[in-house]
Amino acid sequence: MKYPNLLNKGDTIGICAPSSGAPGELLGKRLDNAISNIKTLGYDVVETASVRLANKCTSASSEIRAAEFMNLYENPEVAAIIPPWGGEFLMDMLPHLDFGRLAYLPAKWVCGYSDMSTLIFTMTLKSDIATIHGSNSMNFGYSRIHDSDMRLFDVMSNEVTGQKSWETWGDYMSWDDFTGDVYKLDRPSVWKSLQGDDNISFTGMMIGGCMDTLCKLLGTSYAPVEEFLEKYKQSGFIWTLESCEMSAADIYRTFWQMCEAGWFKYCNGIIFGRPYGYKDTKDFTLTDALEKGLSDLGVPVIYDADIGHVPPQIQIVNGAIGRVEFSGGKAVLTQRKK
Repeated sequence: MKYPNLLNKGDTIGICAPSSGAPGELLGKRLDNAISNIKTLGYDVVETASVRLANKCTSASSEIRAAEFMNLYENPEVAAIIPPWGGEFLMDMLPHLDFGRLAYLPAKWVCGYSDMSTLIFTMTLKSDIATIHGSNSMNFGYSRIHDSDMRLFDVMSNEVTGQKSWETWGDYMSWDDFTGDVYKLDRPSVWKSLQGDDNISFTGMMIGGCMDTLCKLLGTSYAPVEEFLEKYKQSGFIWTLESCEMSAADIYRTFWQMCEAGWFKYCNGIIFGRPYGYKDTKDFTLTDALEKGLSDLGVPVIYDADIGHVPPQIQIVNGAIGRVEFSGGKAVLTQRKK
């Protein structure tokens, strides 16, 4: 596994839009705020030509998006790439990326969530590059960068990081008003054990992302999961998963797909984030989906975790060696880049 160099003040962060762009005055202002906040932290910023464009749910054609990403990755001045956000159709960019070339180049941080899972998951599997399932740059576009999003810079800057589960969770304060804080966190954060255990700890290589997009990679050359699992089986694996716009039935179907494809081989534990845009399917609930989909694996399953679309989120390093310590509804995740 190739780990990027640790991020230092003065480094340059690149912003491109591998999926959706940030068009128009309102989104442009939010991106401007994000760039300003990043610069205030002591980093330089460079953005590609298509970041503020949009056509048919993408910032540009698949070829242009791939070229802009590769240009940033090949630029020796750029230390990390953080897109504005996810979107819908990042997958059609994958055939235009040279994953062998990415594996050959010096590794750099690529971060994001939602549709960015499509890229970072594939990069970790195909190019042996550690990536981060965490904050997108538009999360930085409010009056300040929230403490949960600041953890992204901490993770990129340190060899070993420990993150505690958050005390509260909630939603965005406002989608359009960027003068205040980004999140309203007003509900107690209580992680839960599917098995009802009070104290659990497990270790393994971190891997995962947004299930809505990962499941579309099943059966393609962009998800060589079996080969990856065999290569790093001595570490075992911790899967960190979350969903956006999936019902209970969708979640169960996807777990079933992943199990049948052998994705949970050598799994030591699973952490499932609070689902966004979720609804029960008749009397079939989230816990039903988790139990039917995962209980036969015989591994610890923790859910309602601070991962993914529902803020705040923990920053997950795909490819890091992680240790999860869960007790009394709280957890600590330690990640080591070896």
